[in-house]
Amino acid sequence: MAELLSVPLKKPSEVDIVKPLKNLIQSRYSTADKPEDCGEAIEEFSKQRHNAIWKAFEKYESSLEIIYGYYDQIVALESKIPAQELQVPFKWKDAFDKGSLFGSRISLTVSSLSYEKVCVLFNIAALQSAVASVQSIENDEGLKLSAKLLQQSAGIFNHLKSTVMLTIQQDPTPDLNPDTLGALSSLMLAQAQEMFVHKAIHDNMKESIVAKLASACEDLYAECLKTFQRENLKNIWEKDWVPLIAGKQAGFNAIAELYQSMICKNDKIIGEEIARLTRSVELFKSAQQRSGIPYLFQTLCNKAERNLNEAKKDNDFIYHERIPDIKSVNPIGKAQMAKLQTPGHPMSQNFRDLFSELVPVAVHQALASYDLRKTEIVNTEITRLRESTQELNGLLASLNLPAAIEVADSSSGLPPSILEKANIISQLGGITELKQMVTELPELLQRNQDILDETDRMLNEEKEADDSLRQQFKEKWTRVASDKLTDIFRSNSAKYRQIINNAVEADKVVRQKFETHKNGMEILSKPPSEIEAALPHSGSTGNVENSSAVVTLRQLMEEVETIKAERDVIESELKSAATDMKGVFLSALSKDGAISEAPLSVETLGKTYGPLQKQVAESVQRQAGLVDRIQQAHSQFTQEGGSTNGGRETMMCQLASAHDAFRDLQNNLKEGTKFYNDLTQLLVTFQNKVSDFSFARKKEKEELLKDITQQSSRSTPTPTPPTPSYYSGSDGRSTPSSAPSSAPTPTPGSAPPSQVPSNLPYPVYVQGMPVPYGASSNTPYPSYVPPPMPQGYNPYGTVPYPATYNYPGGFPQGYPPQGGYPQQPPPGNYPQQPGQPGYPPQNPW
Repeated sequence: MAELLSVPLKKPSEVDIVKPLKNLIQSRYSTADKPEDCGEAIEEFSKQRHNAIWKAFEKYESSLEIIYGYYDQIVALESKIPAQELQVPFKWKDAFDKGSLFGSRISLTVSSLSYEKVCVLFNIAALQSAVASVQSIENDEGLKLSAKLLQQSAGIFNHLKSTVMLTIQQDPTPDLNPDTLGALSSLMLAQAQEMFVHKAIHDNMKESIVAKLASACEDLYAECLKTFQRENLKNIWEKDWVPLIAGKQAGFNAIAELYQSMICKNDKIIGEEIARLTRSVELFKSAQQRSGIPYLFQTLCNKAERNLNEAKKDNDFIYHERIPDIKSVNPIGKAQMAKLQTPGHPMSQNFRDLFSELVPVAVHQALASYDLRKTEIVNTEITRLRESTQELNGLLASLNLPAAIEVADSSSGLPPSILEKANIISQLGGITELKQMVTELPELLQRNQDILDETDRMLNEEKEADDSLRQQFKEKWTRVASDKLTDIFRSNSAKYRQIINNAVEADKVVRQKFETHKNGMEILSKPPSEIEAALPHSGSTGNVENSSAVVTLRQLMEEVETIKAERDVIESELKSAATDMKGVFLSALSKDGAISEAPLSVETLGKTYGPLQKQVAESVQRQAGLVDRIQQAHSQFTQEGGSTNGGRETMMCQLASAHDAFRDLQNNLKEGTKFYNDLTQLLVTFQNKVSDFSFARKKEKEELLKDITQQSSRSTPTPTPPTPSYYSGSDGRSTPSSAPSSAPTPTPGSAPPSQVPSNLPYPVYVQGMPVPYGASSNTPYPSYVPPPMPQGYNPYGTVPYPATYNYPGGFPQGYPPQGGYPQQPPPGNYPQQPGQPGYPPQNPW
């Protein structure tokens, strides 16, 4: 068995990865129509992590496959969820730190999946070195496996060397320092080359091949020794590492000289043979002395000594050649077979992606962008339709059409159109149902305000705790300041706050409209006899004989009903039109994970919504001509004496407006209620992210406090008790002192005030977190994404805030409301239930 060095493993800690991962997937991938749970996959992923991080310590070849599988899952998941958004407080201890007398070890806690991947990859390389070190060099299988694993280990350490600082974005533990990783990579590469030397010797290859392999191995160990003896690294390693590396450098130099001497013997160059054998024996002895291992290379050393004695005897009796200086002989050639093998994906032979249902991040972003453009088109076209219908309804109500041209019902004395409107309102629940919906809006609003207030409280509390400890520990408080991590959280919170403020203004317009038409809606909610009793009896009901004007108006009213029915169909098609863009974007995904979605989106949106947009434009254009004809026909109808301006007709106009207002208000209130409920889902998800962030920061704070306290206890001696106030001389005599001592008297068992905080501001609510949607350029977060908004047609969000908002299809002419509910990307599902920690105490549920 070769004397191979194996790297110790980093020791992990158990974390709850299930809840934060569920929250993140629900917030990024779920919609109200298609909730994405992945609960079973997340549970399996958590079990896989537990098995992988602890199986590594068994140091068996089978353990490699387990940890390979977990690493592959991380890589696959990282391509679908930005690593910085899964904020789980991963804690890993330094691999080379043995800990203090009290068992403490250097550790680092980072809330990022990228950090987890780095530490797992380090353990893979360490486990590969451990498995290689226990292989037998007496058979081909052991040599091949050792050489393969050591080359892979060297490649992993070299890969980590160039990526770890970019990934962690802060000072790592000593084992993850780029210099440390570079040294470990050179060690693994030298040991891999050693396996090739043993293979060549074992297979009785030509002496020239063995000599060149050994010479290259000696160079690798020389470079490794130089790296390991750096001032900033030499205290990291085990005490026997550097001596063994130095011994192997000398040993493989000796092997190269030994086999080169065999070439000289074959070529009858006896003088150079003796010179090389002499040097070889010296180097073998030096290798044993340096390493402190008496038996190191002993077999080859014995062979060199025998060959040297035989060569000297032959030279003394036969050849009598001059022995040259070893420095003057030709250098030995080099053949380096060991190469760095960059880690690939997948490493596992039986890899199965647990999160295959989730699309890559680039595709998800493209889908979100496509949905945003689609929603904008749908909202714009529906708004045009509803505003046009609103104008048409306002015109008809002001002209008392079609009631003015209808024959009154014989039983009730009311025009059929008024009876129909009353019947519709009764079927929809009447004024009672509408009052209930209006009453519920403030409760829904208050629920959202409570959630956002609680979220802001957690952010402020975490910042106050961080600022307090930063002021106390000064430069020792090395973690990233809260302000740099919460910029996007606070930006999103401010935007959500503005959204709610706009919604409040929209609610005021809804209530104002309700109060304006309340009397008319109450009348229409009554039976026909009571409606007739509420109408004035003065004035004429108009001439509804079959005059040309009446006939024309009746035809125009039929056109009005036709155009309204067509618009209902168009609106329904706009809402339901959908194209499965997932496959389109997946096929357009490039090898580097990028995608150009804009041309695909524009082309698809044009094909899907182009014909519908054309129908909307034609409908609006037709209405312009229809309105002109209605006004002309009504003017002729008035001239023929078919209408009076009495109180009864005025009242009927108000009832017609009240009916239109009732229908619009009911649509507005339903969509407004849906808006508030969807906003609640988003705010609860946002609250979970902040809550998870607070928890991750709390764990990081506790670890840093522990490290600072342990560092202070190791570096600071026990404080010397102050000189008693009654002692004032240097001759050992006690002299009374009238002045009290200014030095503080220490409390037994206490630490100096500068070392231990007296009142630590720990956060109250602790859960767990995904990170902000983005961050500034100097932080490792993805680019900014605005806070999402409820999905679907939003009657309050047709114009981006803070501009004036319209209630399309919701108000008669003359009622443009101010403020409204803005637009949205897709929401998530409720990730937590009422009553859990962090949920607002004033919960209207």
